[in-house]
Amino acid sequence: MNDTGTGAQAGAPGTGGTAKGSLLVHVVSASDARPIEKARIALTYTGVPEQTLEQVETNASGQSGELILDAPPGEWSLDPDNERQPYSEYTLDISAPGFEPVSIAGAEILAGVKAIQNVKLRPDDGAGEEEEVFVIPAHTLYGNYPPKIAEDEIKPTNESGEIVLSRVVVPEYIVVHDGSPRDSTAKDYYVKYKDYIKNVASSEIYATWPAETIRANVLAIMSFTLNRVYTEWYRNRGYDFTITSSTAFDHKWIPERNIYENISRIVDELFAAYLSRPNVRQPILTQYCDGRKVSCPDWMTQWGSKELGDKGYTAIQILRHFYGDDLYINTAEEISGIPASWPGYTLEEGSSGAKVLQMQEQLNVIAGAYPALPKITADGIYGPATAAAVRDFQSVFGLPATGKVDYPTWYKISEVYVGVSRIAELT
Repeated sequence: MNDTGTGAQAGAPGTGGTAKGSLLVHVVSASDARPIEKARIALTYTGVPEQTLEQVETNASGQSGELILDAPPGEWSLDPDNERQPYSEYTLDISAPGFEPVSIAGAEILAGVKAIQNVKLRPDDGAGEEEEVFVIPAHTLYGNYPPKIAEDEIKPTNESGEIVLSRVVVPEYIVVHDGSPRDSTAKDYYVKYKDYIKNVASSEIYATWPAETIRANVLAIMSFTLNRVYTEWYRNRGYDFTITSSTAFDHKWIPERNIYENISRIVDELFAAYLSRPNVRQPILTQYCDGRKVSCPDWMTQWGSKELGDKGYTAIQILRHFYGDDLYINTAEEISGIPASWPGYTLEEGSSGAKVLQMQEQLNVIAGAYPALPKITADGIYGPATAAAVRDFQSVFGLPATGKVDYPTWYKISEVYVGVSRIAELT
């Protein structure tokens, strides 16, 4: 077994070319979020199970090396008139001693983009259950999904019980109903809010698009989701979930699908933001459509947002083009599930004080679960050893390795710390 990817020798079936994308697999325990070392990953083309392309093992951080894989030409995902599948599909079979195996079919690889497959393995309870299989359906821009049923973007606030929250709060978890609202057979999933946004964005736009286009779409997805949270939209209708995975009602969320590194970083940068209008307290229900298969004159179109990004528009310019000039970006007043909020400035060498001490203590707890990360002296002084530990943390968790604790790094440290320092109640 090797621990770095070399890529398949032959072109992936149906790709029409030999462009390259990449994949990083991160395997943790579903019970305590700790990395699983020496998990075995077998990689095949989806639909060609007898041809094993790679067999790798995870390192001490639960990660594979970066696997270089065949993908279709990059321009296929940039052309709204292209009808060919712009991504290749791979199947991953993941197993580890003491854990139940998982198979994920249909991981989507785009040219020039790093995909991340996060996997949570459940401890083996000895019941001898069969391998759990997840099949990733087609991307919403390529497959056929029901168009969004139009709703008012601002919900009435004068009905008794309609608004439950007094202020906008970013939840730690949301409950996703994997089907239409009235489908009582559909499963409910407890999903971390940021993971939900990353999943939806990876399912509904292409990671090859301009960064400002991705930001605009991520902001629209977050604002829509926080409107559902703020208004308790489904719970006020007698349901026990926050949002659905039906494109007719909400967004496409797919259990266990891969995400993309650039989308993940943008969500980490923006996750407390939402879209507002003057004198409206609730986040705006920013609805959209693809603009090719479905038209929606009063909403953002995804392909239209891509075209504006190509022209150099910023995220807010893209959003105002579609939703009007009175739209602006707001920030939630509270973020749930974190030990303490970001200090409001970047921590770096020369910084000192209680926030530095807290961050050092959290890094040491994380290092207890991730043995590849160094432990440091928690003294409240941001010296070279702390900077080096921060760089190592950033490298493992897909952040720019600056050695400085900026907004995304602070909240990523908090997120991982919470995950490894308590047994997850929701698995």
